Amino acid sequence: VQLQASGGGLVQAGDSLGLSCLASGRTAFSPYHMAWFRQAPGKEREFVAAIRWNGGNTFYAESLKGRFTISEDSPKNTLYLLMNTLKPEDTAVYYCAARMKVAWSGYDRDQEYDYWGQGTQVTVSS
Repeated sequence: VQLQASGGGLVQAGDSLGLSCLASGRTAFSPYHMAWFRQAPGKEREFVAAIRWNGGNTFYAESLKGRFTISEDSPKNTLYLLMNTLKPEDTAVYYCAARMKVAWSGYDRDQEYDYWGQGTQVTVSS
């Protein structure tokens, strides 16, 4: 399975930006969760949001609730992240990830994920 993230760029504080993540390489792609993580310079990678694939349940980092929205188009094997009211502290490389294990918990832990995209840079200027 290959994950290809796209949509990053340079925006100003207060702007919105949408990211996409296309999964390919397997005829039947059925992760249990897909998620977005991010890593800012000098910081550890952190959980952003996750979605139960084909189930619709969504989960967010508490600090990002209300600004970020994760969604999926499972027939297109595509994951999305809509980011609103961006702040300079949202600057990071954003990664999409797929978790194949069937488990209710752990969706916010990067070690639970099996496949990762290459990352897309999001830079928010003040």
